[in-house]
Amino acid sequence: MEDIIPSEEDIVQDMDAVDVIVSQWADERPDLDVSPMHVVGRIHRLAADLDQMLAPIFAAHGLGDGEFDVLATLRRAGDPYELSPGGLGASMMVTSGAVTKRIDRLERAGLVTRRVSEHDARARLIRLTAAGLRLVNTAIAEHVANESRLLAGLDNNERNTLVALLRKLGTSIERAGPPDMRS
Repeated sequence: MEDIIPSEEDIVQDMDAVDVIVSQWADERPDLDVSPMHVVGRIHRLAADLDQMLAPIFAAHGLGDGEFDVLATLRRAGDPYELSPGGLGASMMVTSGAVTKRIDRLERAGLVTRRVSEHDARARLIRLTAAGLRLVNTAIAEHVANESRLLAGLDNNERNTLVALLRKLGTSIERAGPPDMRS
């Protein structure tokens, strides 16, 4: 079987904005290996694109992504759909200040309540209201359908491969940690 070598025109048509940026840097700084930009640049751009593609579902329910995150975190915690603010923050990987602001907005909207813990009078627990449970059940179904729509260009094997690679990349990034800027 004969190898098919793509023409220069085919290669140029398949190039995206990240390819152009990497090519420009390779021309301007041939002393640097700019190949990591192929991965990091695409992930960065995809994250921004995904935010834009996911936000309309949340907005249709009067939510921002942060509020949806609180409701979804409480919902997936299981009945009685209740967590401490610290438990919410740990699950959502945000600061306690961000959790408090989100809870305040959701409480004003009647979607969550706060109550004093029966085991520790200093602790508060956040719980979905019946309205919050109905809203998150509807919103999560639409959210998952939207995510499926966005991934429709990948078959199951490609999705599984991507999941494994992203998991591995996440572990690599966590191990690497932030750059050491002490010089």
